Amino acid sequence: MEPKAEERFRAALAEWKEKLDALESTKEPRKKAFQTRSGIPIKPLYTPLDCNPEHSLEKLGFPGEFPFTRGVDPGMYRHRLWTMGQYAGFGSAEDANRRFRYLVSKGATGFSIALDLPTQIGYDSDHPRSAGEVGKVGVALNSLSDMQALLNGIPLGQMRQIRTTANSIGNVLLAMFVCAAEHQGISSRDFNVLLQNDPLKEYVSRGTYIYPPRQAVRVTANVMEYCSRHLPNWTAVMVSGYHMEEAGATAPQEIAFTFAYAREYIDAVLGSGVGIDEIAPGIWVFFSTQMDFLEEVAKYRAARRIWAHLMREQYGARKKESMALRFLAFTAGSALTAQQPLNNLIRVTVQAMAAALAGAQTLHACSYDEALSLPTEEAVTLAVRTQQILAEETGLTDVVDPLGGSYYLESLTDELERRALQYMDRIEKLGGAVAAIEQGYIQKEISEAAWEQHLKVSRRERLVVGVNEQVTEGQPRIATFATDPEAERRECEKLARLRRERDNGRVQQALARLQQQAGTDANLVPATIDAVRCFATVGEICGVLRKAWGEHEEKSIF
Repeated sequence: MEPKAEERFRAALAEWKEKLDALESTKEPRKKAFQTRSGIPIKPLYTPLDCNPEHSLEKLGFPGEFPFTRGVDPGMYRHRLWTMGQYAGFGSAEDANRRFRYLVSKGATGFSIALDLPTQIGYDSDHPRSAGEVGKVGVALNSLSDMQALLNGIPLGQMRQIRTTANSIGNVLLAMFVCAAEHQGISSRDFNVLLQNDPLKEYVSRGTYIYPPRQAVRVTANVMEYCSRHLPNWTAVMVSGYHMEEAGATAPQEIAFTFAYAREYIDAVLGSGVGIDEIAPGIWVFFSTQMDFLEEVAKYRAARRIWAHLMREQYGARKKESMALRFLAFTAGSALTAQQPLNNLIRVTVQAMAAALAGAQTLHACSYDEALSLPTEEAVTLAVRTQQILAEETGLTDVVDPLGGSYYLESLTDELERRALQYMDRIEKLGGAVAAIEQGYIQKEISEAAWEQHLKVSRRERLVVGVNEQVTEGQPRIATFATDPEAERRECEKLARLRRERDNGRVQQALARLQQQAGTDANLVPATIDAVRCFATVGEICGVLRKAWGEHEEKSIF
């Protein structure tokens, strides 16, 4: 803006502000404080004076070009829509297979495999600690035979994307996919798998950890190195901010903690002699999309910009694919309410629209009944249809970064970037993400942020329809899904039969090799594949590593 024009603009702005002040002196504001979910103050009006003058090119650039603020591809959805996936899995592999085939028939172009809690923490279904949890919040996958049943009839080569919740057992799920592809007679290079494979966030948000943090990082790094050399089309790690924001983290914390974990994994792999441009293209991030619509759009844009500078300036990346951050957006399950559950249809639509406007590569929409149970077929179909309507009927996919240039959005993007970088600097001074976790720093930050969110709702500073606003009496009357109470018994019987019929001599040899290599610097993935191929179970493989490394024990941080 020219000096004289800016002077006139400031004078006009001051005159408008006087009128606003006069109005507000006579009217009670609707809220005690206007701020984003992350606590960023919101002014009543944003103008060009709120935006950095560098926005024209250096800060924003063009879609598909550094620093990728406006998107990772020049044409974005004009050429290819995001992958429409759904998160599903329950009971046995056969049960979950039926749900996946149903989703594919309804137009899903990818899916994410929900694992039950015993599988996620490396226990077989017949382990005493698995009792009561088998097949409840995901599918029980005990061995290669279960993975074969899970993928039966699924055309792997035609799926745009298959994802897993495997974090502490990323090496085992990689091996299962490789061996299941062999069973189908196709190459593992002919389809795309996103391995979540991010154990560090488990120590601060979900709790499905197994090994001490430094050994867990080794497993992730081994998978990343193996994929860079043998499965370059796979996503070797999907670093997950989602679970931290679901646990209460703010948007800047979600960005900062996610990237801090990514740096731990990258540094561990670079130590094995793999270059940054060999591994960075195989890294995705996984973010939650909360209800603060514009803050969420700004969050994704800020994250892309931070990542681009991090890769180029701190790691010396040269490839565009290394600097262009790709992400999975998942609508926020924590924002759904058991009260008035049909309201969740609106919440999911708003969140999915934010992710689409921000330029997500993959999107999952929650089902309206998830605060009550696993989704019914009706609810999950509607979740897929929500994405399809947004993509095909709203026009928002016709233009790249349609909200770019909004004075408020650009100001908010800058502020989120600034706050996230402050957190990242703090973590670096503590010695990195693992050190910050060991010192309880990240856990404490998330816990305090979650408590602050709780207080805002209880004080009615943040309104949630059906919870502290427009409350109605009575229980919701909708059909809910129920898992099969016999699933656990059948899984235990299947395991007993597997152990009788497999070649147990081969299994013991494979497990002995894995145990021997756990005490060296060898990459553990080839030995894990050998063990899975001869039908060693998840519990047996993780048991070997538990014996070698021990288990993580959570300590009080307060």
